[in-house]
Order: sequence, then C-alpha cells, then structure tokens
Amino acid sequence: MKKSVNVSVDAEKLTALEMYLGQKNLKLSDELEKFSEQLYQKYVPSNVREFIELTAAKKPPRKAKNDALAESENQPEQ
Repeated sequence: MKKSVNVSVDAEKLTALEMYLGQKNLKLSDELEKFSEQLYQKYVPSNVREFIELTAAKKPPRKAKNDALAESENQPEQ
C-alpha cells in the first residue's frame, strides 16, 4: 500500500524546479520517489527492510471492496 506525503515548497522554487526538470525530461514526482527510496535505504536498518520485504511477499493481494461485494452477490443462495 502506498501513502502520500504533503510537502510545502515556495511557489517560485517549485515552478523553477519543475521547469528545469522538464528540460531534462524528468518529473518531480519520479525524482521525489527516488529520493524517498534513498532515504529509506539510508535510515531504515537492513534487517527491518528485509522483514518488510518478507511480510509483503507473504500477504496475498488485497481484493478491492467492490470485487468482494460483486463476488458475494454472484454466489448462489443456499
């Protein structure tokens, strides 16, 4: 599951950043995702990262609520 993070940035700085990233065919959101991964690798201990990866691999993908509701409606009544 992904979560969002809000960051306040001066409007002029943000405009300039997006403009210069665009000149290099880069997106701010992509660069921020890369940077957050670097922070994760730097500050979260490797044993914790490994545990998170193992638990994520064990969990079956979650069904959307609408999918679960549709499945229950399609079940024959007993």
